[in-house]
Amino acid sequence: MALSDTVKESLRDAQEDLRNALAAAARTEKPFVSKHIADMLAQIDNVIDASEMLEKIENRKDGDSGFFGTFFNTDLPQ
Repeated sequence: MALSDTVKESLRDAQEDLRNALAAAARTEKPFVSKHIADMLAQIDNVIDASEMLEKIENRKDGDSGFFGTFFNTDLPQ
């Protein structure tokens, strides 16, 4: 099941707040802090992207290569 619009919006809002924190941390904190804030930003992107990818895979029709090229074609050598 795809992420709801409410969840996506909340995650995007969290990213905005983390970007503000990252900007402040870059000026005043040790690099360790900035690195971990940046990691949190990346993880939020990963959650959203992975959810979209899983939704495409789950809704794929048999025989449809679509977005994935020949990855799902079992009759072709890979």
